[in-house]
Amino acid sequence: MNHPAAAPGRMEQLRLLTQTGPDTEMGRLLRLFWHPVALSADVAPGQAMPVKALGEELTLYRGASGTPYLVGGRCRHRQTLLHTGWVQGERIRCIYHGWQFDGSGRCVQRPAEKEASVPAGCRIPGYAVQEYCGMVFAYLGQGEPPPFELPRKDVFEVPGVLLAVTKETWNINWFQQIENSLDAVHVSFVHQALRVGPFGDAVTTMMPDLSYTENEAGIEQTAVRSQDNVRKSDWTFPNNNHVLVPGLQQGDPWIDFGIWMVPQDDEHSTRFTIYAMAPGSDEANERFRAYFRRFGGYNADEHHDELFFQRKGPPEEDFLAGLISAQDYIAQKGQGTIADRSQEMLGRSDLGVVTLRRVFWRELDALRNGRPTKAWRKRAEPLALPTQPGRPKEACTP
Repeated sequence: MNHPAAAPGRMEQLRLLTQTGPDTEMGRLLRLFWHPVALSADVAPGQAMPVKALGEELTLYRGASGTPYLVGGRCRHRQTLLHTGWVQGERIRCIYHGWQFDGSGRCVQRPAEKEASVPAGCRIPGYAVQEYCGMVFAYLGQGEPPPFELPRKDVFEVPGVLLAVTKETWNINWFQQIENSLDAVHVSFVHQALRVGPFGDAVTTMMPDLSYTENEAGIEQTAVRSQDNVRKSDWTFPNNNHVLVPGLQQGDPWIDFGIWMVPQDDEHSTRFTIYAMAPGSDEANERFRAYFRRFGGYNADEHHDELFFQRKGPPEEDFLAGLISAQDYIAQKGQGTIADRSQEMLGRSDLGVVTLRRVFWRELDALRNGRPTKAWRKRAEPLALPTQPGRPKEACTP
């Protein structure tokens, strides 16, 4: 008879949220889902690059056909880094002794062995990949991957939509970023820091009334600050948030902002973002393109000392993506590389954080005891995200 595994204690429960390697409970849970691992523009046909995700070293390469492949990070032979070799057709050859692998991770040639065929067991990991909206997603689990539906949003697929994608790697644990997404109160403070941009101005410093509803895809967050200031977030399990932020100029379309927090390991996470703007005027469209051409490469972690010790944010002209990132980084990195949750003191306003943790603990408990996890799926009806009116211009900031 199989007996249920013992429930972890409180300290162990908290640690489960932050541990993401292949042999951890959270690592096994995350491997049931698709995750972005690179930007499509990062790797050209015939090129390869190293990738780290969920505690694994990987090699992303793009074959001559333009097809992306994701395989293990090191050659099966003497464990040198595989991305330093050559992409030949749809295969990659190791720089050290020329062992060649196909896109599934199977070794197809060992030149110095002079053999008729390579033993079947000579292989490295190989994973399914899917390109979507300028990002390369991967499924790092076992067996057949789930349909590529849960990460998709209708607003990213509107005909003529303008898209910009970015990534930043931060020296913090992934779960701090996840909890930040379900913390609506932080917007009234964090996004007033350094200077107030259009996002902080739109949401204002008012304290919200909060509600959280679990649905088939994740958690819907609602923060009501006044009758005409209602903000919603469409959070998708296990690590994507979708919100709406103001356009670059008064009268420009508001921008749908999708963000994934993907652990590289327990002390580093990559923040992948999609900015999607429905077509506007020619001027608004060019403003969007020009802004992300200039500022799409901002990485807050590279400006740690400026942000923490000089209170110096990104350039004044970078008032949206870079400013939001810098503000979030200060708050989240300020918790430490891995936040010590045993020392925190939660209140009623932390309802989102509490709700989020309970959902993850429920899923981890099911996995631990051999039960099916929830069959998460894309929302049947897209959530309409409201805009906010902003504060009166004479209002003061903290």
